[in-house]
Amino acid sequence: MTADPAHILKTVYGYDAFRGRQAQIVSHVVAGNNAFVLMPTGGGKSLCYQIPALVRPGVGLVVSPLIALMADQVTALRQAGVRAAALNSDLPGEERRALWNDVFSGALNLLYVAPETLLKPGVMERLAEVRLSVIAIDEAHCLSQWGHDFRPSYRQLDALVERFPDTPRMALTATADEPTRAEILSHLQIAETDAFIAGFDRPNIRYAIEERENPRRQLKRLLEVHKGESGIVYCLSKRRTEEIAAWLRGEGYNALAYHGGMDKAAREANQTRFQREEAVIMVATIAFGMGIDKPDVRFVAHIDLPGSIEAYYQETGRAGRDGLPSEALMLYGHEDIALRSRFIEESDASEQRKRMERQKLDSLLGLAETAGCRRQVLLSYFGDHCEPCGNCDTCAEPPQLFDGTIAAQKALSCIYRTGERFGQAYIVDVLLGVENERIVRFGHDSISTHGIGKEHDGRTWRAILRQLIAQRLVDVDLAGHGGLAISEAGRSFLQKKPTLMLRVPRPARASRGKVARRQTVAVLPDADRALFEALRAKRMDIARAQNVPPYVIFHDRTLIEIAAARPASRAEMARVPGVGEAKLERYGPAFLAVIAGHVRTGVS
Repeated sequence: MTADPAHILKTVYGYDAFRGRQAQIVSHVVAGNNAFVLMPTGGGKSLCYQIPALVRPGVGLVVSPLIALMADQVTALRQAGVRAAALNSDLPGEERRALWNDVFSGALNLLYVAPETLLKPGVMERLAEVRLSVIAIDEAHCLSQWGHDFRPSYRQLDALVERFPDTPRMALTATADEPTRAEILSHLQIAETDAFIAGFDRPNIRYAIEERENPRRQLKRLLEVHKGESGIVYCLSKRRTEEIAAWLRGEGYNALAYHGGMDKAAREANQTRFQREEAVIMVATIAFGMGIDKPDVRFVAHIDLPGSIEAYYQETGRAGRDGLPSEALMLYGHEDIALRSRFIEESDASEQRKRMERQKLDSLLGLAETAGCRRQVLLSYFGDHCEPCGNCDTCAEPPQLFDGTIAAQKALSCIYRTGERFGQAYIVDVLLGVENERIVRFGHDSISTHGIGKEHDGRTWRAILRQLIAQRLVDVDLAGHGGLAISEAGRSFLQKKPTLMLRVPRPARASRGKVARRQTVAVLPDADRALFEALRAKRMDIARAQNVPPYVIFHDRTLIEIAAARPASRAEMARVPGVGEAKLERYGPAFLAVIAGHVRTGVS
């Protein structure tokens, strides 16, 4: 390999120029310095450690959390002509011995290893016998006990500091708030001056959050926009995961389930299908997380409220890793708040941890209920900022606000006068003056709050109650019965009666689909669509023959560039972004033949 990072960028990866702070980070590490890199998913973090590993003498050591993720990255590197391998617990003895022979003979550029494998007796000792070019700890937020994805094995990686003090250390993540960043720097002994914060914005993702009314109908509206595309649907429970996957299959979608209760072989088989087939929808619990390197996920939907803003950011970050327009939809209701609160209170965590988790939940509810730009709220949580984005539901259709002071007083009074033990639906019925058997039996048809809320419909009252819960004016019974009670903050509100502005609920049918479809059309002009689909078909044929995911051949973005440029020779194809020398040599003739066939037949 040449020692010029720019040359490697072009010949191996097929790009003419670095993006953002990549060049600064690469030169910093090539010079022998440590680095903490915070860069949004799809921002090119992997190049920041892969290129220094190819420039500096020795083998680059990459600590990665999941076997599936390592396998995907190794496959993609080998396609680009980089000598890479993964050391993990699933490796048979003979293959493990061959891998170590490659390490000691200098036949590898990059070695991926899971933290649990790295910490096994003898592994670090053997690595100490060879020269390491760089040590990269990917998904470094797993190291922080305050992070949303803490893994105890990551805490022990400080052993690398003592064992390899002269090897440049890199910690890389897309998800870390300020406390998490500080803990990573301290634990891995990386100076603040070696930190590169590239921001959190994913401008290609359109964010939308809706009240969960009919989740299947709401999900289907999203899927109608993304026909023929891959996506992920996150659910909180294993049961809901199985039910939604089965329902989608019944609706004609290629949907798979993934959760921790499945047999390991079945989980792995479904993950492999998701990675290697197109137009697959994975319905999953959060167990389906970091091991996703698929760049063409066009949507991520949350049927249930995620655990925190960090979790939401990372899970929605699975969409649009290739930079093309993608969509994130979250549905939630008041019962989600109760369930998440219950998880916190019933955990074995310390009071300090519980307090932090409550704050994280409050921040997530603030994102869900904001009347302003979603992206601004999301980025501000991580200490980042942006102008109103124009690419979220609240920017596209700014919600109306109304003075909800009187409405809140009525709702709180109704909760009080019914004994602070009934759920949302019951309170709404009382406010609307419903006289059903249950209300009459409890005598609530004769209380002063019966029928005082007829100025609003049931949907609006549900939205009002959800906002009161989100603002902690109302508590939800954590025992699981869903009864509403007035909180201390709610009692203070009734005494002081400050002005309270609330959101008017959106119409049941949103215009999200029109926005997403308009974006996709702009990226791929109609004149190039037929050729693009032919190139995709050729890519799938090659991928199936090699038993690899299609995107390790070429990303969709590269195929779009090829369809637009229509190269007629290897030299012209070499100028297309994303076409490196190894891929040009291996795949150039096949794709040039597809293009030539379209030109001959006059297909546009």
